[in-house]
Amino acid sequence: MDSRIMNVLGDRVLELGPTPEEGGPYRNFKLTRDADGIAWLLFDRANASANTLSADVIEELDQVLAALESQRPAGLVIRSAKKSGFVAGADINEFRGATDPRAVETAIGRARAVIDRLEGLKVPSVAVIHGFCLGGGLEVALACQSRIAVDGARFGFPEVMLGLHPGLGGTARFTRLVNPLQAMTLMLTGKTIDARRAKSLGLVDGVAQERHVRNAVKDALFGHLKRSRPGLVNAVLNFTPVRGFLASRMRREAEKAAPHEHYPAPFALIDLWEKHGGDKAAMLAAEKTSFADLMVTRTAQNLIRVFFLREQMKKLAGSGNKVGHVHVIGAGAMGGDIAAWCANQGMRVTLADMKLEPIAGAMKRASDLFGKIMRKRTDVRDALDRLVPDMDGEGVRNADLIIEAVPEKLELKQKVYGSLEPKMKPGAILATNTSSIPLQDLRTSLQKPERLLGLHFFNPVSRLQLVEVVSHDGSDPDLLKQALAFVGAIDRLPLPVRSSPGFLVNRALTPYMLEAMVMLDEKIDKLEIDAAAEQFGMPMGPIELADQVGLDICLDVGDMLRSKFGDSLPPTPAWLREKVARGELGRKTGKGFYVWKEGKADKAAASPSAVRPTPEMIDRLILPMSNVCVACLREGIVDNADTVDGAMIFGTGYAPFRGGPLNYARTRGAENVVEALRALAVKFGGRFTPDAGWDSFK
Repeated sequence: MDSRIMNVLGDRVLELGPTPEEGGPYRNFKLTRDADGIAWLLFDRANASANTLSADVIEELDQVLAALESQRPAGLVIRSAKKSGFVAGADINEFRGATDPRAVETAIGRARAVIDRLEGLKVPSVAVIHGFCLGGGLEVALACQSRIAVDGARFGFPEVMLGLHPGLGGTARFTRLVNPLQAMTLMLTGKTIDARRAKSLGLVDGVAQERHVRNAVKDALFGHLKRSRPGLVNAVLNFTPVRGFLASRMRREAEKAAPHEHYPAPFALIDLWEKHGGDKAAMLAAEKTSFADLMVTRTAQNLIRVFFLREQMKKLAGSGNKVGHVHVIGAGAMGGDIAAWCANQGMRVTLADMKLEPIAGAMKRASDLFGKIMRKRTDVRDALDRLVPDMDGEGVRNADLIIEAVPEKLELKQKVYGSLEPKMKPGAILATNTSSIPLQDLRTSLQKPERLLGLHFFNPVSRLQLVEVVSHDGSDPDLLKQALAFVGAIDRLPLPVRSSPGFLVNRALTPYMLEAMVMLDEKIDKLEIDAAAEQFGMPMGPIELADQVGLDICLDVGDMLRSKFGDSLPPTPAWLREKVARGELGRKTGKGFYVWKEGKADKAAASPSAVRPTPEMIDRLILPMSNVCVACLREGIVDNADTVDGAMIFGTGYAPFRGGPLNYARTRGAENVVEALRALAVKFGGRFTPDAGWDSFK
């Protein structure tokens, strides 16, 4: 037993070679030499918890390489001294606001020269990689002669998520080292792979436990480690005629995932490889220009903005989460999935319902989810152990947070609160997942209304990152702070919002979906309506979305919001009520507007009319979302325009490359948007009237 404990502890401590002296010559690196004459270069960016490549860090690396060229050690180990991982990529702050592609090209050229210098060292070099090795970090590792991964390492090129492709030589080095089809797929999708997969691709030469790193390093540097060599297949696939054939296939696939006009990066990467894949020097030169041209596109700048919106919303969560035990009431689609997600994130969860069937269904869905997102079977087992079915509802007594997710009926919720409030421990938070009932109405039945707040999750819970954290006039500020920290602790992004019908997201999304119903009423084809939204860049059209959400829920939310906002919303057609009454509710019943097979809308059976949406159709669907967001700012329901954009992107998938509904309005020009809304109001009715908030919108 003792040796096992030692092994586990041994794996926590990074093998970093000889201990560096205090106050060495470098800010972000430590350089030592061991008894075998091997230099250990530790990457340890000053005042940061993770390593990133900024211009000053790369400049300093250049000085280190100059010293190594003159010292000529027996070998070089490059390793991160940070627990978090190797290098998380470039410092994205330096990408913001770039407008001149040639200035970007000069800067990237300087950085690339340093990476080329590392590759050209006349000393055997090995990168030892633990944790995350992404983007520019992976490009540094590729410039070493060999790579050793520590178990648990993750590799990837996420640049495509920022509207870019690798820019420090990665496109050329990666497609030469590993099968270019696999390399291109990884760069085109931005997905990460684990150490074992990296070994099977030939990206790393060996996988070691932390305690065996020193031996693995010696094997790598002194020629005892069999290095992955690019095989004949790579040479054939990088050969000119084959590249042309494969590139056209890649373009077809990329177009399905992300249209060329909105997302130029994947296509720029395919062009780069098709033209220069057989010639490393030419590809390295062309990569710089291509990267610089992408950097200044509106798509890249908006996606970089979205990256910082996520960071900004993470900060809203704060730290110091006090919730360890969550009790969920209602094991339906939302309640069950919220419970599963909390258990997945390490919380102890009790799940209560009046009936056994929904709990059994929720447990099965949880098991499927854990199987998909966890690699180790023991992790799946542990997560399922944390999720406890609770028919008697006794979990209430010990829970730090109670999430109520019962159907949207005021009397039912009030009845639930009446029975559970006396059992709650002091200081526990009571949260409702309501999407439509104002908290003011719910709190009337409570002895301690100050501990009620809203935690509104979005469907599917495991994919959409947003949680609206809803307060009312009497909310306890300390409990609200705790709720924000809890949302951060389960790896979700909180949006603080004041209680008002529909909060922010549903209120902004409802006119989008109801306008689509009005268009159907005008006999516009459903495929054309969905195509209009998709052409703008939405992940799916409003008709398909309505089917996904459930037509009954759309109807309830629509009715609730119309009772509050009246004619500022599109009317609900009578045939929609009839459809719901017939039980055609969309995906969950297998039939709504579309027929659903295996969780997908069958669009082949839909009418094949030539789909050519007009700009007016797109405006009718899209502009009301911006209009509602401006209204929510003016009414003080949300107090920050940036987080409104973040909420719409992370809660609804609003076209990320447009940077959110307010950023879109700003880019298009507020005056232009107001004029377009006025023209629509004249033609289609008062629901398009521009909100008064546009007058002060910046």
